Amino acid sequence: NVSVSSRTKTNKGIDIVMAIDVSASMLARDLKPNRLEALKKVATQFVNQRPNDRIGIVVYAGESFTKTPITSDKRIIRNTISELKWGELEGGTAIGMGLGSAVNRLKESKAKSKVIILLTDGVNNAGFVDPKTATELAVGLGIKVYTIGLGTNGTASFPYAKDPRTGQLLFRPSQVEIDEDLLKYIAEQTEGKYFRATDNSKLEAIYNEINKLEKTEIEEFKYYNYQEKYRLLVILAGIFILLELLLKKTVFRSFI
Repeated sequence: NVSVSSRTKTNKGIDIVMAIDVSASMLARDLKPNRLEALKKVATQFVNQRPNDRIGIVVYAGESFTKTPITSDKRIIRNTISELKWGELEGGTAIGMGLGSAVNRLKESKAKSKVIILLTDGVNNAGFVDPKTATELAVGLGIKVYTIGLGTNGTASFPYAKDPRTGQLLFRPSQVEIDEDLLKYIAEQTEGKYFRATDNSKLEAIYNEINKLEKTEIEEFKYYNYQEKYRLLVILAGIFILLELLLKKTVFRSFI
């Protein structure tokens, strides 16, 4: 007979919130087909590589909004990412509010590691939360922030107005401006890391690096198989005992 026993070692995963800039500048065409669509593809790949973690989505422009609280349901997260679009929030880039909302999503987290991936393609110019105040809150809660500046060096094709006849966005070349000093400050203060994504391949490489930096220890199952061999020995011993008794009463019987 074979007896099987198992032992399970359970480790807490990582809680991750992706704070994503969805301002109009995310429609710029320096990434293909534009910044937002390129991000959606890479963010979905990232989610698929984190099966054991909980993930949440915060979006921000001139204000911030939680699209999905942290959840282990990757189908919901993937659907949320696929539906991200420009135009649902007022204009501007409120980095402080985006970071603050992400911190708020993690304040009750019991995960062994809490991470925010903050992506923007601009400069903080809106909102009522100072990015440095939001950074201090993240530090106090032990939250690590990876910051990503999205946009090529130099100029890019940006939307600037809508065609009154067709309603289509009009584009023109404009200078790319990213507050890298602020993004570096946020990352350094929270013991995270700052990245600059100037094209599609670099954006993908950044998310792959973050994926490698934030390793999750998963449940480890150990199985032990035992082959029970004692039973045959017990049967043999019983046979020898019976044989001894039989010999005593027959061949070796005393006639005294």
